[in-house]
Amino acid sequence: MSGPAGMWGGRFAGDADQVFRALNDSLPVDWRMVQHDIRGSVAWARALAGVGIYTDAELTQVVEALGAIAAEAETLGAPPVESGAEDVHTWVEQRLTDRLGDLGRRLHTGRSRNDQVATDLRLWMRDALGSLTGLVSEAAIALADQAETHAATPFPAYTHLQSAQPVTFGHWCLAYVEMLLRDRERLSDAGRRMNECPLGSAALAGTTYPVDREAIARELGFEHPTRNSLDAIASRDHVIEVLGALATLGGNLSRLAEDLSVYTSVEFGLVELDDGVTSGSSLMPQKKNPDSLELIRGMSGLLTGGLVAMLTTVKGLPMSYNKDLQFDKVILFDAFDRASAVLRLAARTMAGLRIDPARGLELAAAGHANATDLADLLVGAGVPFRVAHERVGAVVRYAIGRGSTIDALPDSVLGELLPELQTDAVRALTTDSLLAKRDVFGGTAPSQVAARARETRQRLASGAENP
Repeated sequence: MSGPAGMWGGRFAGDADQVFRALNDSLPVDWRMVQHDIRGSVAWARALAGVGIYTDAELTQVVEALGAIAAEAETLGAPPVESGAEDVHTWVEQRLTDRLGDLGRRLHTGRSRNDQVATDLRLWMRDALGSLTGLVSEAAIALADQAETHAATPFPAYTHLQSAQPVTFGHWCLAYVEMLLRDRERLSDAGRRMNECPLGSAALAGTTYPVDREAIARELGFEHPTRNSLDAIASRDHVIEVLGALATLGGNLSRLAEDLSVYTSVEFGLVELDDGVTSGSSLMPQKKNPDSLELIRGMSGLLTGGLVAMLTTVKGLPMSYNKDLQFDKVILFDAFDRASAVLRLAARTMAGLRIDPARGLELAAAGHANATDLADLLVGAGVPFRVAHERVGAVVRYAIGRGSTIDALPDSVLGELLPELQTDAVRALTTDSLLAKRDVFGGTAPSQVAARARETRQRLASGAENP
């Protein structure tokens, strides 16, 4: 029995109602923190030994028993709900008491489940953030690999989904690499901000035992203990911050998926997904649906929903701990699982992506994409940019009326419309020349794209913090 009439139920005369327990008991959710709970319990046992609650010999027994419980937990394939434990903290304490009797019952001296769960969650988040940032890096590496391969492959770029200027496919890939790098930095930054240890805050006012909180924090790998016990128990802004970073990550991946979903269509025909991340139609035999992209895009809504759910949960909560906060783990664990899955899928999708270079060149040149460079030629000939802009617009209108591109207009027409320019200079405004001219740091010139792709891929592969 672990409800109000169980481990801490002296105040209550009866058992907890089963309907209540069905919602209240959290072991199936918080079981994934079992190893973190045991790590925190070992640190707390050492702290209690430091103030005389345990002798050195007793501490040894407690630490060894907790180690055995950790090993036992590793062998369990599912949360041990049959134990009747309300949550993971209860299960660990029950198992310790089964092994050591009153010696195990002493472990909770001066500690509350409030500071216990706050510590467990930060320990879990720290480990999970490390895993997640690694997955972000893997997705970015898949994009950087494509960028290096296609550093010089012409590709259309759009504003308002209208043809704008040519870039290379590698440059497009690197745009999303930059987004992912910022996502990784946001997650890492959130991890640094939450790296404080709540243990010793007790229920809300701080423990009455003079434990060395600095030593506890060091043992658990935190930078320092939390500075205010009420805040340590009540606050979940570190959870909100991480959920916000995951929602932003989801939005960035959703944009990538939307781009590629458009580009895979027959109308664009720019890229093709490999068969392993697509599906067919139950009716139409010819279909190859970009399901991986739609799953990535769809997952963004769930990640955003997690952020909104957590903000709604904490809105208006009184200080300090309230049972509402039990749902922080439901929201957070789900968001981590979904973000991890979608990052793996994004990396897999990008690794198998194939581009049609001929179609890329065709669309990169479409829509009079060399018009801006033509205006620049006029500027070089002494024409003010605004005048050049208007005159090139008139040239585009003339070309459209005759179903021609600018560089294919007859010499006589070019001479009449653009008397300041040599006809050869206009005809030299090819897609390759337009790309090569963007030879500035961050530009789409193939040499710039290749250099950035190599640098980014190498630094991501090496685990560098800020590629």
